Amino acid sequence: MKKASKSKSKAKTETTFQEKEQVVYPLQGVGQVKKIFKRDFKGEETLYYEIYLEVSDMTVFVPVDKAEELGIRAIVPKKQADSALSLIAEEFEPIPADWKMRYQMNLDLLKQGSIQDIATVVRALYHRSKVKELPILERKLFDSALKLLVDEVSFSLNKSKSDVEELVFNRLESEPKKPAKKSAKAAEKPEPEEESSDET
Repeated sequence: MKKASKSKSKAKTETTFQEKEQVVYPLQGVGQVKKIFKRDFKGEETLYYEIYLEVSDMTVFVPVDKAEELGIRAIVPKKQADSALSLIAEEFEPIPADWKMRYQMNLDLLKQGSIQDIATVVRALYHRSKVKELPILERKLFDSALKLLVDEVSFSLNKSKSDVEELVFNRLESEPKKPAKKSAKAAEKPEPEEESSDET
């Protein structure tokens, strides 16, 4: 007689993050692991992180074994935060004139959640807004990306959010670090007509 195989998987007992540690939750911002606890889920004992997200005043419960899949990660070290700040001051490739294409492209970058991706979105949308006013959805996306960048960099560099925001805008408004080889060509080429700010 065959013994019924045990389908119950052992609850993960090792955790990547510790209580009181600051972590980044993609599209949500920096949160703190308030506690790590076990809870019964469908008859199995599962380990959870309780994460408090200050920016939205929200608490989320994430299974430990799903955290990596959801993109939850540690705050980047100082070197990476400095690198992201350097990136927003650099020259970049022009982004699509079609705002819907731009929106999806930048939303996908934010979902990926790396600090470099977030900085790329901030830089691209800031400079696009200087060419033409952003549609409402893109403006919200820029504000969200800026908040995510400022939030993480302030923790990484141990600076106030207001100081980091000022630093970010100073970098954005500075001359590009690399010579803008394509800018003259782009200036000659008339920009294609773009839809109005009405996204619907």
